[in-house]
Amino acid sequence: MTLQMQTQRIQLLQRMPVFGAIRDDALDLLLRQARIVNVPAGDYFFREGDQAQAMYVLESGRAAVLKAWEGSDYLLHHLQAGDCLGEMALMDLFPRSASVRAVVDCSAIEITPADLMRLAETDMEQFALIQMNIGREVCRRLRATDELLFACHRGAAELGQDTVFRSH
Repeated sequence: MTLQMQTQRIQLLQRMPVFGAIRDDALDLLLRQARIVNVPAGDYFFREGDQAQAMYVLESGRAAVLKAWEGSDYLLHHLQAGDCLGEMALMDLFPRSASVRAVVDCSAIEITPADLMRLAETDMEQFALIQMNIGREVCRRLRATDELLFACHRGAAELGQDTVFRSH
């Protein structure tokens, strides 16, 4: 990989909430051990229920986040270059909560828990910052989901429908 390409990847990561405020040298270390994966249009980065093994930073392309329900996939949202996917894998190691399929050909940086552990062995402060950033991002998404859930509950109540979202 050329120095220019490495610099561009570091800049891409630094624009993301998960890697905001992370030093160049720490990101360089992560990138030197990370794999670049190419996912053709229509193929999956991973499927809901798969064992979580890595997070991805989309360098190019567009992907769809899908949730299965009663035999059908439902679109949750689209991802584009600069977005990360699967970051919960670096924290909870639980099976994937959704599927991510490439809409067009995609290229992504794959970061594994082992990659992060090597960073922890070298620079615990930068490792801790990344973990805190992931936590903040997951919390931000949870707050947005809570607002959507509340809006759905409120809308059902306004229609006079009984819902299962009652407080105890």
